[in-house]
Amino acid sequence: MRRPVIMPAAVALLATACSADAQTTSPFPEPVNTSDPVIVDVIEFARVPDFEGDPARMMLLVEEPASGRLFVNDMRGPLYTLPRDGGSATLYLDIDDPRWGFDVEASGREQGFQSFALHPQFAEAGTPGYGRLYTYVDVRPGGAPDFLPGGGEATHHTVLLEWRAQNPNAATYDGGAPRVLMRFEQPFRNHNGGHIAFRPHARPGDPDFGLLYVGAADGGSGGDPLNLAQNRRSAFGKILRIDPLGTSSTNGQYGIPADNPFVGDDGALGEIYALGVRNPQRFGWDRDTGAMYVADIGQNAVEEVSPVTPGANLGWNVWEGSFRFVGRGGVDPMNPRSDPAMTYPVVEWGRGDPLMPGRQAATGVVVYRDDRIAALRDRVLFGEFVSGEIFAFDANSPPAGGNQDFRRVLLRSNGGEPANLLSLIRAAAQRQGRVPTERADLRLAEATGGRVFILNKHDGVIREIVPAAH
Repeated sequence: MRRPVIMPAAVALLATACSADAQTTSPFPEPVNTSDPVIVDVIEFARVPDFEGDPARMMLLVEEPASGRLFVNDMRGPLYTLPRDGGSATLYLDIDDPRWGFDVEASGREQGFQSFALHPQFAEAGTPGYGRLYTYVDVRPGGAPDFLPGGGEATHHTVLLEWRAQNPNAATYDGGAPRVLMRFEQPFRNHNGGHIAFRPHARPGDPDFGLLYVGAADGGSGGDPLNLAQNRRSAFGKILRIDPLGTSSTNGQYGIPADNPFVGDDGALGEIYALGVRNPQRFGWDRDTGAMYVADIGQNAVEEVSPVTPGANLGWNVWEGSFRFVGRGGVDPMNPRSDPAMTYPVVEWGRGDPLMPGRQAATGVVVYRDDRIAALRDRVLFGEFVSGEIFAFDANSPPAGGNQDFRRVLLRSNGGEPANLLSLIRAAAQRQGRVPTERADLRLAEATGGRVFILNKHDGVIREIVPAAH
């Protein structure tokens, strides 16, 4: 069991150095540029079943390339499959089923079945990854944690589980109970999980093939009060990279890749790939360049999408986006991007932006390198998931921060007027006889063949961006 050393409160010292007059939650002089939006067509591709009368809280859609099936989860515990061409959803696995021994903790808006990933050899008989599926889920406490925050309220645990299907092509999961790879004791109830994924374009023989990336948030509350994101002895506030089939970790349940950036450093965990993230809800890769991007949810001032490289420090909780983090009062707008040791965002925006009033949270990230949807070719898609706004920037010439060098993406459904996702959800809710929601809870996903899907938590509909009608 690792007991992380708590580092000095660097953020508190920075806050002392910054005057109260320098604090702001709106550090950008201009609002997000909404001129010349990209307009794409969408269809209602499929529906995911309600859960106890409420719409599915969808988080992620993943394609299994061999069969073409699409897997999609509900935060309450179910994992469904869908045919490649849409149709009825089939329950594949329910993590909350009592026979597995895990009580999914999904009582809060941010808690539950966070993410999942299929091993790239999932459907290849005779390979080490055959039948292996990974889930990342918040559960009620039970079992000894591998990673302790060193404080907080010990509200619940987040576990990374490996499931082994006997027949990956079966309609429902036919394997036994899962194996626990790692377990976090969470100090607070908010922003604890994140995203897990294998780099989708890695091939056998590539150094990255079969390695699992794990986004671990800073533990929650606000402002990273336990100073974990900059603590290299802590797994919190990091993007981890592990070999799920290895055994070289302290608990013997996974491997630590020898080429991870901090392997051999006595002052850091070997699992760390990058540090200084607050709530890394989604990341993705550019298949042409290999670049990795993460959408990291901000505190009170800045939402961001940032590049991720081995050993990168994305700044939190010393920096929020391009600006020095002062505290809950905001950021110091003076001397932005002034520490060359940090990795700063490619795009960012202020939480006070008029396009997205109220609460905000960055999401993404799909790098579109196909021809099927011409309007999106060579663009990086990301969004703000509360309002349902989608944006895109140039993948061939990524911006250097700020909120002006990306374009708004509007959705046109059934030949109607272009709108954001929240407008489409509200219209669907009215048709379904539901009370229209004030949130979208947007998620983006992709599949082979140039397909892009849009998820939400309020109407049970999976939408697909399709080629424009001629």
